[in-house]
Amino acid sequence: MIVSSCLRAFGTRSALLPLRLNLLSSLSRNISLSAWRRTNSSGLTKKVMVAPCRLFSVTAVPYHGHVHEPLPGEEVHISFVTTDGEKVELEVAEGDNLLDIAQANDLDMEGACGGSCACSTCHVIIDSEHYDLIAEPDDDENDMLDLAFGLTETSRLGCQVKVTKELDGLVATLPSMTRNLQARDFNK
Repeated sequence: MIVSSCLRAFGTRSALLPLRLNLLSSLSRNISLSAWRRTNSSGLTKKVMVAPCRLFSVTAVPYHGHVHEPLPGEEVHISFVTTDGEKVELEVAEGDNLLDIAQANDLDMEGACGGSCACSTCHVIIDSEHYDLIAEPDDDENDMLDLAFGLTETSRLGCQVKVTKELDGLVATLPSMTRNLQARDFNK
């Protein structure tokens, strides 16, 4: 992106290729020059003025909702029970969370806060066999769980449950409703 915006001033003619290469070399060293010298095929040198380029860098965008493909032989088997009672069995990779897995597989789990533990719309009910294998919920998660509809002893927020090998066979039930409290709900 940096190079293309800076090279626009030069046009696209191939005669400017050596000039472009010099510019690329300078950009890679974070040097911004306002004048360049170009030598044409007959050996004449011409000074070319270039508009100043603003150099910047871009950080990679994190993938929200991105789930990894499990490696062969390293799959973890989990199941979701939908609000209709349908059981959806999935093979997932270790390290993904239940919210991302559910959303990637088009299950009805909202995750209104984007997985930042600031709502209770990814509330799931974990089977009692696997509940104790999951790390204890922290205070933020417990605060959000207090707002969840249909809270049980084995309730967790899907965004906070990371899949591990020990959770192979886990069954997560989606509650019949979720409660998404927003500021506009209180303005009357």
